[in-house]
Amino acid sequence: MGKRKTQRKNATMLDSDDDNSSVSSSSTMRSDRMSVSASEEVEFNKDSLLDEAVDALYEKRGSTREKALAVIIEAFNSNLQQGQQFVERKFATLLHQCLNSIKKGSSKEISLASHTIGLLALTVGPGDNAREILEESMIPLSQAFKSGSDPSKTASLLECMAVITFVGGNDPEDTEKSMQIIWQVVHPKLGSNVVAVKPSAAVITAVVSAWSFLLTTMDGWRLSPKLWQESITYLSSLLDKDDRSVRIAAGEALAVIFEMGSLEKFAAETKGSSDGSVSEGNKSKEGFSYIQGLKGKILNQVRDLSVEAGGKGSAKKDLNNQRNLFKDVLEFLEDCYSPNTSMKIGGDLLQTSSWSQLIQLNFLRCFLAGGFTKHMQENEFLQDIFGFTPNKRNLLGSEHMSNGEKRMYKSPNSALNKARTQLLNKQRMLSAGRNFGHYAVNVGDEDS
Repeated sequence: MGKRKTQRKNATMLDSDDDNSSVSSSSTMRSDRMSVSASEEVEFNKDSLLDEAVDALYEKRGSTREKALAVIIEAFNSNLQQGQQFVERKFATLLHQCLNSIKKGSSKEISLASHTIGLLALTVGPGDNAREILEESMIPLSQAFKSGSDPSKTASLLECMAVITFVGGNDPEDTEKSMQIIWQVVHPKLGSNVVAVKPSAAVITAVVSAWSFLLTTMDGWRLSPKLWQESITYLSSLLDKDDRSVRIAAGEALAVIFEMGSLEKFAAETKGSSDGSVSEGNKSKEGFSYIQGLKGKILNQVRDLSVEAGGKGSAKKDLNNQRNLFKDVLEFLEDCYSPNTSMKIGGDLLQTSSWSQLIQLNFLRCFLAGGFTKHMQENEFLQDIFGFTPNKRNLLGSEHMSNGEKRMYKSPNSALNKARTQLLNKQRMLSAGRNFGHYAVNVGDEDS
């Protein structure tokens, strides 16, 4: 296909004002073509759209590439099985085009490409492809942190690095390396030509959230006592910041550290580090006393934040979230009681019983946003992580449909709805083994 023809095709696809253009051409479908099942027709259109979106990533116009990335993200969020099939054909192409966008694109394009790479990793799951994503992305992501200071872009890059490490990291060294890169966003290694830039509250929150998300995957702590002291001291200082999201992120990170027993381990190592000399003995005593004092300070900070009255103009929801979080942290510090949580996904309960699980769940839920329910119902990797097994009855029906499909389905005059009626009538005359349940259950429900 010639370049001009490709551009016209992409322009038609990507310049649509309809966010759900992935289910297109419904108004032009002819009734005499309804021998093809409605679901097959929709899937065909979606496959074609994804191919066009990847082609559009080669276009020179940045806005075209941005729209193409948005289309891919929506597709990966709305139909995991289709995304997996698509990745089998276009994995390398999609990865490398996204990396090109990170190297050369605008802040918006970098954010979209970063999110796409993270979704790509979650879609392929652990294995060689996830490992390739991590290895190929580390340098471009690390370099992108240094170019510009747009908080939204930086947050997307941080989320991407955390997710691809979570899926593709094969050993603790991989995780530790990513955690160090993430930490350096707020604690850069300064050289003669590097000027320290004070990070925004949004960037600090993103750094701490990504760092603590990866910390939950570590079996033990590998940092030196000096770095331990730096991280715990820094997180304690964040509990005094004005921004509530910063305080919440720091509180979650400290909860994970306490749950791992890392602070006590650090204190014990410090206390027992003396080689017998007087000077070393004094240093170890000072270090141990410092850690004990720091732990006491954190306990007091947590207690205060759990009952904070709130300031002028503070959002009540955020204030309640902060109080609830620090009440849980305080209860854990005082009584070693971890929070038990549960949430309903398509009629089934997903439960957590530790800080590590809760931090992982909150991070992935925020990253996947509207695609979270779909991934939890179909993504075996995430199901294994949280020990979640959805009932088969919940894998059918409206939870499987995008908003665009629902609109087409619910409209009584739509070609797709007419097709469904014909198909169901035909189904009654055919053997009961033919299953069109994908379009036949609870169509009025919205995604949870």
